[in-house]
Amino acid sequence: MRTRTPIRDTEGESNLFARRVFVAIAIITAVFMLLIGNLYHLQVEEHTELQTRSNDNRIKLLPLAPNRGLIYDRNGVLLAENIPIFSLDVIPEEIDDLDQTIAELQQILTIDDDDLEQFRRNLKGQRRFNNVTLLDNLNEQQVATFATHQHRFPGVSIEARLVRHYPYDDLLTHVVGYVAKINRRDVERLKQDGELANYAASRTIGKLGIEKYYESELHGEVGYQRVEVNNRGRAVRTLSTEAPTPGQDVVLELDIELQKKATEILGDRRGSIILMDAKTGGLLAMASTPSYNANWFVNGISVKRYQSLLRSKDSPLLNRATQGGYPPASTIKPHIGLLGLEEGTITPTSRIWDPGWFEIKGVDRRYRDWLSWGHGWVNINSAIAESCDTFYYDLALKLGVDKISGFMTQFGFGEKTGIDIHEEIPALMPSRGWKRARYNQPWYAGETLSVGIGQSYWTATPMQLIAATAAIANEGEQVIPRLLRGFGNITDLDPAEPGYKRPVVISDNNHWQVIKDAMQDVNMGAKGSARRAFEDAPYSSAGKTGTAQVVNLGEDEEYVAEEIAEQYRDNAMYVGYAPADDPQVVIAVAMENVIGGGGSVAAPAAREMLDSWYQRYQLVTDEGLANADD
Repeated sequence: MRTRTPIRDTEGESNLFARRVFVAIAIITAVFMLLIGNLYHLQVEEHTELQTRSNDNRIKLLPLAPNRGLIYDRNGVLLAENIPIFSLDVIPEEIDDLDQTIAELQQILTIDDDDLEQFRRNLKGQRRFNNVTLLDNLNEQQVATFATHQHRFPGVSIEARLVRHYPYDDLLTHVVGYVAKINRRDVERLKQDGELANYAASRTIGKLGIEKYYESELHGEVGYQRVEVNNRGRAVRTLSTEAPTPGQDVVLELDIELQKKATEILGDRRGSIILMDAKTGGLLAMASTPSYNANWFVNGISVKRYQSLLRSKDSPLLNRATQGGYPPASTIKPHIGLLGLEEGTITPTSRIWDPGWFEIKGVDRRYRDWLSWGHGWVNINSAIAESCDTFYYDLALKLGVDKISGFMTQFGFGEKTGIDIHEEIPALMPSRGWKRARYNQPWYAGETLSVGIGQSYWTATPMQLIAATAAIANEGEQVIPRLLRGFGNITDLDPAEPGYKRPVVISDNNHWQVIKDAMQDVNMGAKGSARRAFEDAPYSSAGKTGTAQVVNLGEDEEYVAEEIAEQYRDNAMYVGYAPADDPQVVIAVAMENVIGGGGSVAAPAAREMLDSWYQRYQLVTDEGLANADD
């Protein structure tokens, strides 16, 4: 039986097809609408953000280092400058065999192990198309030698840049200081201060002296260059440049000729000479010897050289003017004499008999005067002029250490002077409480006697001594020592205002004159301890000598400098001012371990220094010193 073929449902099939087409169109429309919506989101809603991200991938900001400000002395002499140097740079991307290239370079140039090690450290983290320095500070011969062989070394080139240079080498290191490469500690400090971005293109930073103290003014503001880069980060086009702002020039109170003279006077001896304007506190000279070449640190000092500085018995790294703690010895007798007058313990006419020694009742020991047969009858004037120890043993015992310590603190002993460099110590002004806290021991009367002549635990820096002496010269007005004269062009300089501390107030102003008359007799009196040094000087002056013991001697021991080791010899000290009737300059001299004392060594050095000042600055103004050559 044959099966009948069913009749096709054409209408149903048409409806099914239509439904499928509708669904497909709906899906396509939905997808298309989704694409349109996403395109709107990207092109309209996210336009700004995506454009920024696109530019960030295409445009880079390259920092530009500012030129560091220059440093001048008060007469416009350049003390710190920026000079071009040449370095040997390598672009690793352009070199097929870097090790072979370095080996060949070593055959024509001297490349030591330290330079090579530093180069390999610098390679790490650098893009291969960036310059990496192999040798710094090439001399003319090295530049010429490489130039003749440059064709053999693709990817190696000579590059020029500015670096700091100190034309006076070691003469000003303890004043001007130096810059050196930025290290990890510098980075951390800059981060904390919010200044790291400003050093994005800088290699060095101030490490010492003026360079460190006025770093923010000297450094300047970083600039930027907008460049277009390719997908590998290489700059292909400069779009715009924002020039860096150079640092400010700094003008110091220092006179380079007087600085040279101070260093010449000190010679090979360890010590310090400071010359200061009595009216403003401006430092005309601040020498500390021995010193070292500041240029050694600019491009990185070698380990061997730095270790030699650290191990040197002469401690050249120490700024003796502000960090040298010396027993002030007899240089503080005017101050203690002033305290005696102020307390009423003595009067200008009070006298004692000096047999050459002093005894404390109940103590079986004699404290000797420097003059073994004594000075006879002495008062405050002759005790200062002739530097009588016995008078001050007696006065110190009557005053007591507590009064001495409290009064000397008013003159700045035991605290920093505030000079505008960071390298300063407060030294030590001892007291009964200090000894108990430090050693858990009581204070003894014999120690008070030693304090009365500037010995025992008492230490002071030459900077403290000159500031305290200036306070006497100015009858209580205390100026803060400073190196800065001002910022900017020396021809239209806006001078720095002098800084002042709280004045030393005395109940009877006549006491100032008593002390100043005695100090004048030190230099100009018939028996003054510095009379020989200042004989026939063309100006009047006042001062005080001092000889500080480095080691204690027994009661019956005799000091013979020639027979003891150098490091145990006395220190020679001197403080003073000139002219005596209208002080314009103050001076402090400290010389370590010399044969002789304050009167025979330090006072002649002060005379020589003041003579140089007098020759250069015979004219004075209300604002301070004026150069005689002007």
